[in-house]
Amino acid sequence: MKMLRWMAVAALVTPALAMAATWEKVPLVDHMCADKVKGNPDAHKTSCLLKCASSGYGILTASGAWLKLDEAGNEKAVAALKKTSKADHVRVNVTGEQKGDVIAVSSLAIPD
Repeated sequence: MKMLRWMAVAALVTPALAMAATWEKVPLVDHMCADKVKGNPDAHKTSCLLKCASSGYGILTASGAWLKLDEAGNEKAVAALKKTSKADHVRVNVTGEQKGDVIAVSSLAIPD
């Protein structure tokens, strides 16, 4: 009986450990241009982001770290880029679980 209680507690605690993180108003950058625009990601054009979509996307954190988006995140980024009227200065709000240098994205939006 004690073993069953312990297993029930473990089942409830484990998902809580894998909590989602949120990055707000961080630059969205395609992998191909990441090094080139790292110094001024806000000058990176939306048209370039769409043109280089096949290289995949990531975000630049406040500390300058590059975090790659997973496949779902890349799809969400393309959809958001196609809807935005911004020509540059593309920043995103991302929620997901960070696994190493990759974010398993659950939501991505370009704020106004």
